[in-house]
Parts: sequence; structure tokens; C-alpha cells
Amino acid sequence: EVQLVESGGGLVQAGGSLTLSCAASGFTFHDYAIGWFRQVPGKEHEGVSCFSSRDGREWYADFVKGRFAISTDNAQKTVFLHMYSLKPTDTAVYYCAAVRKRWCIIPYDYMGQGTQVTVSS
Repeated sequence: EVQLVESGGGLVQAGGSLTLSCAASGFTFHDYAIGWFRQVPGKEHEGVSCFSSRDGREWYADFVKGRFAISTDNAQKTVFLHMYSLKPTDTAVYYCAAVRKRWCIIPYDYMGQGTQVTVSS
């Protein structure tokens, strides 16, 4: 069974940090690009970051560049999104998704259930 399971969300004060995890199972991890995106109720989802398992390339949206970083544990097939200097505007449900491409291209093949991140001011 293919699964992407996010964890690590929670409530944090502005300026704080959180690390989200995206654990993949049921597919060949290194053939996929893993994307993180977020969504606030009533708004469209927005891309946050992308990681290519094939060549290690990374991309970050301008609004998180310099504050968020990706790391991976290939043995555990897990991608981590390290979030620093969090702002209230980072409050959203964060999703990870996987697509069997070299880069993050919509539509994704698989998507996790999401994890809530709430940043208080």
C-alpha cells in the first residue's frame, strides 16, 4: 500500500521552529520528487518546497527561502522540512506529495493527509 504520512505539526510561537516529517512507503522513493505545499482554509494551496530524490535538487518558495530547509533519510524513506523563524503567516495545513518525475510537477501521484502548523503571535 502506498502511503505518505506527515507528522511534526503543532503550535509554536512566532520565531520558533518545527520540523515536519514525511514518511513514504509502498513505492520506490528514489524515483520520485517530493513536494511540500500548504493550504489555509478559503485559499488556494501554495507550493513551499521541492526535493528531487534523483539528483538532490531543492527548491524553496520565496516566502520561506532562508527559513525552511529540507533533509532526507533515504534509509527510512523520509523527507524532513525544517522550519525556522516561523511567522503567523506560516499557519496552514502542510502536505507532502510525491510524483514519479525528476521534479515536482502537478498532478502528484500521492499525497499525505496533512499536518496542522499554527504559529501564534
